[in-house]
Amino acid sequence: MARHWRAWGAPFLVNLLLGVPAVVPIWLVWYVLVNWPLAELGWTVRNPTENDGMALWLVIVVPVVALFGLIWWLANEPLRRRTALAPRSFWLLCVLVPFLPTAALFANSG
Repeated sequence: MARHWRAWGAPFLVNLLLGVPAVVPIWLVWYVLVNWPLAELGWTVRNPTENDGMALWLVIVVPVVALFGLIWWLANEPLRRRTALAPRSFWLLCVLVPFLPTAALFANSG
């Protein structure tokens, strides 16, 4: 069991910690999706005070998401070479675990 923990423990903890600042880019992407493409499809209702247009939000969202993506990649690429996990399992873990803090916030908000 300790050997198994060593294989996925470090990537899990690193990505869980990365998930704390990831709350901001995840929220920004969700906000843009809810207020523009999903609202145009009729799946959500646009925020009534949102009248600045999508361009302003993209100027904010793209750099924030790109910066987080770069940090995420730079943290995980060295871990990939040191872990015993299969590449597919490693990257799946690294993509899903940063969403846990956001999911915890959603669960506690209701």
